[in-house]
Amino acid sequence: MTKVKTTHVGSLPRTQDVVDFIFARENEKPFDQAEFDTCMTSAVLETVRKQVEAGIDIVSDGETSKISYATYVKDRYTGFGGDSPRNAPADLKMFPGFLERLADDGGTPKYARPMCVGEVRSKGQGELEKDIANLKAAMADHGAERGFMNAASPGVISLFLQNDYYKSREAYLAALADAMKAEYETIVAAGLDLQLDCPDLALSRHMLFTDLSDDEFIKVANMHVEALNHALSDVPADKVRVHICWGNYEGPHCCDIPMSKMFDTLMATKSRYVLFETSNPRHGHEWSTFRDRKADIPDDKVLVPGVVDTTTNFVEHPELVAQRIERFVDIVGADRVIAGSDCGFGTFAGFGAVDPDIAYAKLSALSEGAALVK
Repeated sequence: MTKVKTTHVGSLPRTQDVVDFIFARENEKPFDQAEFDTCMTSAVLETVRKQVEAGIDIVSDGETSKISYATYVKDRYTGFGGDSPRNAPADLKMFPGFLERLADDGGTPKYARPMCVGEVRSKGQGELEKDIANLKAAMADHGAERGFMNAASPGVISLFLQNDYYKSREAYLAALADAMKAEYETIVAAGLDLQLDCPDLALSRHMLFTDLSDDEFIKVANMHVEALNHALSDVPADKVRVHICWGNYEGPHCCDIPMSKMFDTLMATKSRYVLFETSNPRHGHEWSTFRDRKADIPDDKVLVPGVVDTTTNFVEHPELVAQRIERFVDIVGADRVIAGSDCGFGTFAGFGAVDPDIAYAKLSALSEGAALVK
């Protein structure tokens, strides 16, 4: 039987020296660029080593140099300034005591979210090329044969860096798609898989579009997919991974739009690999959507279910991981399943619910569980 490969969503815990450099840059404090670069190279080398040691087949750079998976674009593209309005997810607003506790405990990360206030244009691919070089060097050093690099989708940029320049959401998405196109192509040209992070296809339903009906939101999400697919027009689908999620935070999640309603939108993305949550308690049952819609899963799609959670410090038992994987193997076969994580372990630099050592223990449990699949 085909061995089930393993991967994860992308971000991993960063060391304190990495975080210090990132926030020095974020807060426009003086730092030595050569020392910054050396720190990132060393950190990625160690991050890849730990992934390989944990048994992960398809590795990433852990998003080491980025402040977050979406807002890093403000450092690499023109047109952003000021600050975007903050809007807590609807489920947290339903439980104000819990939301206050999160804020008091430092459970919500603080980082700049500028508005789009001008034309969005690339500043060049220099920072990306450094990230690519670091990942490829680390892979060569530790014998990792396959790697991927994350990039923000046009839709998720529009979610966190809101528009105050373009005449409409459609125009803003089109501009973002045109601007991000070269980043996507550069990653693939380097021999890496490209992962597009798309929480806008689920999280934004209960964060930004609470005034819409589900059907109205799906139309917005489909518009986001159209922009994404345009940006991917010159990228082979078999080099693309798309990740959908409902927000990588411990909370009620009782306002999450169900996978059953987002299934068609996800399948419409120009991607071979689709990554989604199936471990957290709000979405653990939704494997059945894929079972019930088996006939509607395109033959070229590979399912990458999250089989370990990224918001708790429980280390899943390998047998539980295997059971979660087997549900999807039974639907599409082992050659069309890769075991993944629900989300990232270091979505924001310096912030993460899971202890760094436990994050890698979870990745080890993921690979041990995959090895048990018969």
